[in-house]
Amino acid sequence: MDVISIFGVVTDFFRDLSVRYPKFQIDFWVIFGFLGQLMFTMRFIVQWIASEKRKESVIPVAFWYFSLAGGLILLAYAVRQMDPVFIAAYLLNPIIYLRNLYFIYRKKAKNTSFH
Repeated sequence: MDVISIFGVVTDFFRDLSVRYPKFQIDFWVIFGFLGQLMFTMRFIVQWIASEKRKESVIPVAFWYFSLAGGLILLAYAVRQMDPVFIAAYLLNPIIYLRNLYFIYRKKAKNTSFH
């Protein structure tokens, strides 16, 4: 099955859903929200692969970048949807992700300055 036929199947599926369920509509913001969820999910996949390679629990830097990107996109989506529960869930997360990235790069800078 090639990419074009898969795209057609997916498009038909969503078109049928929106006919059966008029409140189910795909627009830019829904796609944007799904993109955020995909980015957020990718962080776990990246972490899983890194851990499997090392045979121990590892959190690679990419985990924090995917967390930041996915969290910001989902926060923007939540604000757009005006969902206070969703907004509260994602409001402080980017600060935590940025702080972890800061610690990682500060440690790297400190380690390279000694060599």
